[in-house]
Amino acid sequence: MGELDSAFIQDIEHRPNLKSTEPVNDGIPTIDLSALTLADTHKLASEIGLACQEWGFFQIINHGVPLDLQRKVEKVAREFFELPSEEKRKVRRNEVNPLGYYESEHTKNVRDWKELFDFLVKDKIMIPASPETDDKELRTITNQWPQYPPEFREVFQEYAKEVEKLAFKLLELIALSLGLPENRFSGYFNGQTTSIRINYYPPCPFPHLALGVGRHKDAGVLTILAQDDVAGLQVKRKSDGEWITVKPTPNAYIVNVGDVFQVWSNEKYQSVEHRVVVNTVKERLSIPFFVQPGPHVMVKPVVELLNGENRPKYKEYNWGKFFVNRSRSDFKKLKVENIQIEHLKTVNQEK
Repeated sequence: MGELDSAFIQDIEHRPNLKSTEPVNDGIPTIDLSALTLADTHKLASEIGLACQEWGFFQIINHGVPLDLQRKVEKVAREFFELPSEEKRKVRRNEVNPLGYYESEHTKNVRDWKELFDFLVKDKIMIPASPETDDKELRTITNQWPQYPPEFREVFQEYAKEVEKLAFKLLELIALSLGLPENRFSGYFNGQTTSIRINYYPPCPFPHLALGVGRHKDAGVLTILAQDDVAGLQVKRKSDGEWITVKPTPNAYIVNVGDVFQVWSNEKYQSVEHRVVVNTVKERLSIPFFVQPGPHVMVKPVVELLNGENRPKYKEYNWGKFFVNRSRSDFKKLKVENIQIEHLKTVNQEK
């Protein structure tokens, strides 16, 4: 079997307990969006709000994304990852353009056991040239699309439009759940940095040492995750800190709150740590849709949710600068911990 490259080896306290990776739907709510066609939108918003508060995660069914399109997307994604390495590397991303294929990403400075492909929902966007506060320069990043499979771009662009519609529907429901107007968050998505990632996890001979993705929280607003029938996603349960392996529900999406919503809601809804375990037998495919604001957006607690007893828990920060800073660690180990929203806590909230 050989030895595992040390770059993949997790510290002992972060290695998975393979005895407890049996998938369960232990409490993670499943929400039926077909109720949207009925009158009771506020009841649905309430269910979603409770899920955001108690878990930070929920599954949705009857979400409106066509099943045949979901199948097409999975087929095309698998065909891409089956290509020879030299073909995939023709669209390999780098530190100048963080879009495209990549096979050596790091999470928390440990290499992930996976390959991936990233692209933007909008074909190109302007982002800050650097994370430095006083640097006002902007640069354009543009999707790069593989030549094979030939339908890759068309299928994924169609998919992006469908999931984007779903994302805005969820944003409206979450706004209502917070007692806000349903369109309260829509203005933050002009020039949005929303992206899609395709994760491919090959079988791993050392699943007790490595992770497909190490423990992390998502930096954006929401994540809408499609996955195949192979379990791998683990969520850290808020009530007791246990890692729960999420059982895949056919045709469902898994939705989780990101750090931006944690700040917007002033911690009423908190992003939750999650990770991906791997196995020795089966490959796994997952496709997260990362809902992210425009680079100009200043992220801070929503003023309508604040009062004398509920003061802002975070300093205002620019999403574009934060986004650029966070993406640096995808390529190499950093000498310092990557920026987290915890670093932006207001003084009176620091422990």
